[in-house]
Amino acid sequence: MSSSPVLFLAEIHPDGATTFSPADASAPHVRVDDLGVTRGDGIFESVAVVDGHPQSLRHHLERFARSAALLELPAPDTAAWAQAVADAAAAHASAPELLAKLVLTRGVEGGDVPTGWVHVFPAHDYGSQRTAGIDVLVLERAYPSDVVTRAPWLLQGAKTLSYALNTAAQRYARAHGADDVVFVSSDGDVLEGPNSTVLARLADRWVTPPPDLGILDGTTAGRAFAWAAGRGDRTEVARLRVDDLRVADAVWLLSSGRLSAPVRSLDGVPRPTDAALQAELLHHLLTVHD
Repeated sequence: MSSSPVLFLAEIHPDGATTFSPADASAPHVRVDDLGVTRGDGIFESVAVVDGHPQSLRHHLERFARSAALLELPAPDTAAWAQAVADAAAAHASAPELLAKLVLTRGVEGGDVPTGWVHVFPAHDYGSQRTAGIDVLVLERAYPSDVVTRAPWLLQGAKTLSYALNTAAQRYARAHGADDVVFVSSDGDVLEGPNSTVLARLADRWVTPPPDLGILDGTTAGRAFAWAAGRGDRTEVARLRVDDLRVADAVWLLSSGRLSAPVRSLDGVPRPTDAALQAELLHHLLTVHD
């Protein structure tokens, strides 16, 4: 086993079948004219690996395939990608939390062979955000809530490599004393974070916004919903407005790496958090493997 990051490179055959082989993660592998590098023309997924178990892998691979279809990339050989994630995670030295990143690009400009790889590495330490919470700004994404039907070419809802706007929003938040961002549509619907899903608790209802707003179908939100339903609470995929977040009993940002982080302020206004509930939710996300 390696204590360093582990890399498995994909060889994608003309019939779509894919084979993976281990490679040196510290060596160069991607060409400078790969369209994933020069144009962000590709897709990715980040899968939490907790105590050696890839979390929500089937859900991630389904989303990976949907993103590929939206970009008109070849359909991923999901069985091969799943095995590569398992093999790469097993090849890494044991750690409580790792992250597996799956990447598929259109390949070298002028060619017709996609580039792909699975990269497993230690997850960032989100301990402070999980316990102390995060300060969040509400920023407009400047798209209407029906952007998916009005402008499907914008690829809203695909998890693409084009993350410059997402990271710019997070830099803006940090420059203004916050940790992260919740995007809203131009007509006021709550969307998602730059790399997270919004989850709100309103009495006994747990609500996350619907993917038809042009956002990702959150894998961690699905696991949180299973836990909430097990408590006897209601779960809903439904539209939220910013005022709903302001009056909610608690709000979280969820992601594969961070898992769950309670929102302790919204646009500089302190809001309640529920430390006991966060501890229960986080315990579920860290100990129940799927």
